[in-house]
Amino acid sequence: MPELVNETIGGLLDHAVNTYGDHSAFVFIHHKVRWTWRQFSDEVDRVAAGLLCLGVQKGDRVGIWSPNRPEWVLTQFATARIGAVLVNINPSYRVSELEYALNKVGVQVLITAVGLKSSDYLAMLRDLAPELQECTAGKLKAKRIPSLRSVVQMGQAAQTGMISFEQLKSLAAPTQVNRIGLIASALVAHDPINIQFTSGTTGQPKGATLTHHNVVNNARFVAHAMRLGPSDRLCVPVPLYHCFGMVLAVLACTSSGSSLVFPGESFDPSATLAAVANERCTALHGVPTMFVAMLGADDFSSHDLGSLRTGIMAGAPCPIETMKRVLSEMHMPEVTIAYGMTETSPVSFQSAIDDSLERRVATVGRVQPHLEIKVIDENGQTVPVGQAGELCTKGYSVMKGYWGDDARTNEAVVDGWMRTGDLATIDAFGYCDIVGRLKDLVIRGGENIYPREIEEFLYRHPAVAEAQVFGVPDERYGEELCAWVVLKSGANATADELRDFFKGQIAHYKLPKYVRIVESLPMTVTGKAQKFVMREMMVKELGLGR
Repeated sequence: MPELVNETIGGLLDHAVNTYGDHSAFVFIHHKVRWTWRQFSDEVDRVAAGLLCLGVQKGDRVGIWSPNRPEWVLTQFATARIGAVLVNINPSYRVSELEYALNKVGVQVLITAVGLKSSDYLAMLRDLAPELQECTAGKLKAKRIPSLRSVVQMGQAAQTGMISFEQLKSLAAPTQVNRIGLIASALVAHDPINIQFTSGTTGQPKGATLTHHNVVNNARFVAHAMRLGPSDRLCVPVPLYHCFGMVLAVLACTSSGSSLVFPGESFDPSATLAAVANERCTALHGVPTMFVAMLGADDFSSHDLGSLRTGIMAGAPCPIETMKRVLSEMHMPEVTIAYGMTETSPVSFQSAIDDSLERRVATVGRVQPHLEIKVIDENGQTVPVGQAGELCTKGYSVMKGYWGDDARTNEAVVDGWMRTGDLATIDAFGYCDIVGRLKDLVIRGGENIYPREIEEFLYRHPAVAEAQVFGVPDERYGEELCAWVVLKSGANATADELRDFFKGQIAHYKLPKYVRIVESLPMTVTGKAQKFVMREMMVKELGLGR
């Protein structure tokens, strides 16, 4: 079992440079950028020195609002070098969400892309801080976001009131760059280094605060589980703003000297397949919906994926049929399933590369090193092996807390145990099966129904590409089941045919009363289906009471 280390993110990068300095580190295909570990580290130091010139000090919050771009990873390591706290801003945020995030944690410097697809970041910023039109760069005083003093715009030329990322890299003289080593040597691994906002489906987003110790060790153990090494090349279509990209990809590869290949700024199935084939990637990360999209791409068969070996499928429940196709058709015999949450840095369970097919398609593996887990009932008592209850995690990976929110921190973390909100079973061999979300549990006429069981059954139907099952109000039974289904390209099936598929196969009370064939599912940017959106739409459509 690998040991825990008291290492900072900067120390992890130093080790990569000293050990793998001239090896390929980062490839950003869309941006035509390629760095070795040594070249990357030099660029990081220029950015870190530029931040010092802007007045950033240890503990200050530096926000980044961007899709997957080279500037993202530079900022990730540059802030860590000088002890600033990186604040990950969701690329899909709009004005009110951005305002909340910046003010909640007191962001002093915001590094922003110009935009992404239909999102005009700079227009939203000017709406939020019209003072940018008249202020000197670095001297912003905005009424609605009083903590923010500097906006750094990615690219060569910046708009009024902002400085460009290229300018940021050129602010410092060599003597200031040399200060970085001295600053880094005084940093402590247990210092907070990152704030990630969790989903705001039940109120305002919470800022989970993570340390070097949290994410560095989690990344190391994840890399170890996949047996990553300097000869591996990981394709990264998942977003950097999320733990999946930032920790399970970037920091995991930094710990192992593996190369990172970014197909584009956001996920595109064909671009991802082309990146794997052209760059001869040995590993690929993705959420299940990404793998579904790649398997269903029109040009899937034209790409040679024979170089693939491993990777991670995580972020949402993994349909069994999808996993089987990934193993066979995408040539990923050592693909792993990982489970976790932002608040646990993120991975707490991961399957092994040599686990049986059954273990890898039916469970999320076994607990990661140096973590404790338990499954509890509604009274907080540990349940017997094989019985469902709420999964709790304890150990090095548990966050410091939600930034500026002791009440919600104390609700989530009890005596060091992080309450995940997920319903799980642990078998006699330690394998974990996530059977649903505590809040997704449907109680129909006194019967407990786990939507994931119904979803997995739907995936057996040859026409079904994606399925989500949730509860809607019902006067007689309290709740009834509703299923939303996306069909495979070219496939045909009616709602009645899907209902007939269930008959005689599962208990009558588990049969969805409502089945809807839809073109797509409402998703978060990380590929998680938004059941609360589906539920609200069905309640409105059916005229049901809440």
